[in-house]
Amino acid sequence: MDFMQEAVKEAYIGIRNGHGGPFGTVIVKEGKIVGRGHNRVVFNKDCTCHGEMEAIRDACKCLDTFDLKNCELYTTAEPCPMCLGAILWSNISKVYYGCNREETEKIGFRDNRFYDYLEKKSDLLKLEINGYEECAKLFKDYSEIREKTYY
Repeated sequence: MDFMQEAVKEAYIGIRNGHGGPFGTVIVKEGKIVGRGHNRVVFNKDCTCHGEMEAIRDACKCLDTFDLKNCELYTTAEPCPMCLGAILWSNISKVYYGCNREETEKIGFRDNRFYDYLEKKSDLLKLEINGYEECAKLFKDYSEIREKTYY
């Protein structure tokens, strides 16, 4: 099976139904698709519903875990910073993508602005510490819990 072709099919489902941009994703484990997703930002009115995020949610549900180690992700475009973060948190081992972020920008998406911010080339967002004492106590209380699930 051509997994990238499956990601493209998933993207076409989304754009034909007016769900969002041309972004489709499949997640594969041991040669089998375990998660699918396409961009649903417009449909769900939720800016986090990128194809990769939807596929990660689907794969976690399918596999009944939050840990997608030994999985590979196929997506129609280079992941944006949000999706890249989710991919890293999920422990996916390899990502294959079709078009790069420059090509994504050419069709009207702003991923490069976010990469510029992360590379300290932009002041798109201001970050400021607030409520440190309360949050430090929260972290201390959490660190003292013996039985917890690490992720």
